[in-house]
Amino acid sequence: MSDWDRWIGLRSTPELLLAVQEGAGAELGLQDRLRKRFDADLVRTVFQLCDARSRAESRFSRGEEMWLDRVGLEQATSEAVAIHKAQRFSGPTWDLCCGIGGDALALGATCDVVAVDRDPARALCCHWNSGVYEVGDRVAVVVADIRQLGPFGGLVHIDPDQRPDGRRRSHRIEDAEPGREYLEELVSVRSGSPEGGAIKLSPAANFLGKFSGCEVELVSLGRECKQAVIWFGALAGPPPAGQPQLFRATSLPTGETLYGHPLSAEFRMEDPGEYLLDPDPAVVRSGLVDRLAEVCGGWRLDDREEYLSADKPSETSLAQCFRIEAVTANKTRAIRDAARAAGFGPLEIKCRHVGVDAEVLRRKLKLEGDRPGVVIVARIKGRTRAVIAHRVIR
Repeated sequence: MSDWDRWIGLRSTPELLLAVQEGAGAELGLQDRLRKRFDADLVRTVFQLCDARSRAESRFSRGEEMWLDRVGLEQATSEAVAIHKAQRFSGPTWDLCCGIGGDALALGATCDVVAVDRDPARALCCHWNSGVYEVGDRVAVVVADIRQLGPFGGLVHIDPDQRPDGRRRSHRIEDAEPGREYLEELVSVRSGSPEGGAIKLSPAANFLGKFSGCEVELVSLGRECKQAVIWFGALAGPPPAGQPQLFRATSLPTGETLYGHPLSAEFRMEDPGEYLLDPDPAVVRSGLVDRLAEVCGGWRLDDREEYLSADKPSETSLAQCFRIEAVTANKTRAIRDAARAAGFGPLEIKCRHVGVDAEVLRRKLKLEGDRPGVVIVARIKGRTRAVIAHRVIR
């Protein structure tokens, strides 16, 4: 039974889905009972659907109603990120390699969308999900190989398949389907016209040095870098003077954004001030740490660390802010003495480039205070040090 047939069969057997939703007892036992009444492929599919819906609830406001499997969910753009991207689009839009529809659903709230995927089962899920989100009248779903599409007008959003072999995820643009050649041609054709669009990539993708003239946006959600978006044509911001690209870091859910070019900001390194700033992962991946330092009136602590310091607390959502209470040698006794002097008990341990076994260190410290504290192990002017601090709550 093909994936298409399994989804069609499940959709036309609502009593099976209801039986699982209302079922009690161990899953294995429930599956055995259901196989006596329903096709085994449909029983396996319904459990995959229920598992995926449970996982989707943290990423989609209507996740419990969507049609998807685990791989489709993993490949889909989270609702908050999709809505953020959709704000730049207006007018007719093509969503290429649409999958289960994570981006198409957000685009369909304001645009007429043609969503295209070569996998009939994924396209079917996208069509059904557009109904779940009540945008079915604005999202037309087409099963097709995008390489076979003729010339088309409008804006474009494309999500290249980063698992071309169906299993192993690759962060190389050259390994995606479609790959670098297709994407660069798409950018070239639309950058010289009023049209434009966006390419969705993994934040770990090898995009540096590619897509000259485009805007590269790194988007984080809850301090986890989720996507790199290559904006091109009419949707891209202009590069800074003398630079080939504009880089941007955006933190969700606040939507606060920072832009510039890694080589346009001044590098400044000094001793720790009163506060330590831990930049959002989107800032780090975009290379805009020194730009953030300029905005916050701060500086770096080391040329190999992204941690910043400042004399005033930062109000930005693009960095976590900590009040420094002491800076010690990276030795258990020195850290313990400083943490006890601060009255710390519950302890958070952070590091970026210095290997630390947080649980082992926490056990060795044996703190009995009641103040929540933070130990940040980092290089400061070439030496590994421990920063004893507490989190600044905004």
